[in-house]
Amino acid sequence: MTHPYLIYAGKRLAQAAAVILLAYLFTFVVVSILPGDPITNVLRDPQNGFSEEQIRAIIAAQGLDRPLVVQLWTSLTHFLTGDFGLSMRSSRPVAVLIAEALPSTLVLAASGLAVALGLAFAVAFGTQFLPGRIGGALRAVPSLCLSVPNFIIGLALIHAFGFQLGLFRVIEPDSAWATLFAAIALGIPVSAQIAAVLIANLDHEARQDYAAVAKSRGLSPARLFGRHLLKPSALPVVTVVALTVGELLGGSLVTEAVFGRNGIGSLVQRSAAAQDLPVLQAVVALAALVFVLVNLAADLVTPLLDPRLTLVGGPARRPATTGEAPSPALRTVAG
Repeated sequence: MTHPYLIYAGKRLAQAAAVILLAYLFTFVVVSILPGDPITNVLRDPQNGFSEEQIRAIIAAQGLDRPLVVQLWTSLTHFLTGDFGLSMRSSRPVAVLIAEALPSTLVLAASGLAVALGLAFAVAFGTQFLPGRIGGALRAVPSLCLSVPNFIIGLALIHAFGFQLGLFRVIEPDSAWATLFAAIALGIPVSAQIAAVLIANLDHEARQDYAAVAKSRGLSPARLFGRHLLKPSALPVVTVVALTVGELLGGSLVTEAVFGRNGIGSLVQRSAAAQDLPVLQAVVALAALVFVLVNLAADLVTPLLDPRLTLVGGPARRPATTGEAPSPALRTVAG
């Protein structure tokens, strides 16, 4: 690795750490000022049967009787060591609750991303090589996908393939077929952004001289797409995919509720209803952590993948190949 890249990577790592810290601070402050008192709602609920002495002991053990600044420092240090505290609703470690719910959400998010990428690349390929009207109609697909919420798509898929065709049972949301259709519901809106960027870059690359030379050599559309147009056009997709991670995480919560999956979405729903603040704070902080790390990885990988870019020190700058404004840390190499 070159010296400029190490400087660039160090700056991006420092920025990511600052963003994660600010996200945790923001989450803590917002959660702390939410209306309602979770101690009153949970601990003083007569159905729980806690005495006043027990309530005071729990409050002291949670550190909730300390000043807000002390609570923030304690919460942050515990978070950095993987200790998210105890759930006020179930008295179980928050880390255990998240670990139980996370696999289902990860499977759904990864499947949804795979569906989004497959659909985006298929639509982009069709816009370049299918006959006029069909290719033109495909250009409207991203806007259509983006305009339909994923819960509407999910309900339509459940009705058509669950109730009408019987491919999966609603009471078995973790089955292979149910997971597939949940991933389709999640992936269709996400594919819109990826497809739009890919189509714009394919249009740009298709106008270049090397594409005309490749066509004149009689290459098939598939070989022209795969060997010449796809790689330079797909590089901006790395950044777009990183940006859609937040949409995947948020969409997973809604999709899980529609399909009845027991993942992070149902955990957040139960915790919000019970004002279980330790769980809510841990989930929001972890979501921010994942989003920042994925975007950091995209920023670090992009200059390694694109030989046209070189680092010049200072904030990043990206070549403007499709009319987009260049970003401040990368500069295009001539030629």
